[in-house]
Amino acid sequence: MLDQLFGSKTRVLLLRLFLNNPDKYYFIRELARNLNLHLNSVRRELENLEKIGILNSFDHLETQAPITEEEIKDNKKYYRLNSQFVFIEELRSLFIKSHVLMEQVLIDKIDKIGEVDFLLLSGVFVGRSDALVDLLLVGNVNKQKLIKLINGWEKELGRSLNYSIMPKPEFLYRRSIADRFIFDLLENKKFILINRLKK
Repeated sequence: MLDQLFGSKTRVLLLRLFLNNPDKYYFIRELARNLNLHLNSVRRELENLEKIGILNSFDHLETQAPITEEEIKDNKKYYRLNSQFVFIEELRSLFIKSHVLMEQVLIDKIDKIGEVDFLLLSGVFVGRSDALVDLLLVGNVNKQKLIKLINGWEKELGRSLNYSIMPKPEFLYRRSIADRFIFDLLENKKFILINRLKK
């Protein structure tokens, strides 16, 4: 949906990456490689986003970042999110809400990899940077298939995800004793996509 709204898959991937990593500097070749995109399309979109004011560009002297041969070829130009952009919070909100619209697709995929009793999204999915994990899954699933799914999400988000898989008995016990890890996830901002546990 966001691809259609913004008119470019490259633009969406770049925006998502920068919004999820607001303090990080990226150079063009690094972005093209990490997101598996064509260099020219990345360069074009970065220039557009900078003109709009969503991104700022810097040379290596301003970032005080180490120089590599690859960066020299890229003229040492780095990009970072402009946290002062007037619509930055609205953009963040839009991308977070786009995750919600994908919930059913996510549930369908998760259900195909095993028996899932409980699925909670936190962290990057709700804009919570201090969360212990981004995803908590309770149940019995094929771990290799889950890792494959998560790798796909990581590529789409442009960042790694922290996740925890827990057997149902362990989760129920830890919830009953108000375990700090479980309590933190349940009492703070989250999306609960699947809850098949008995109350």
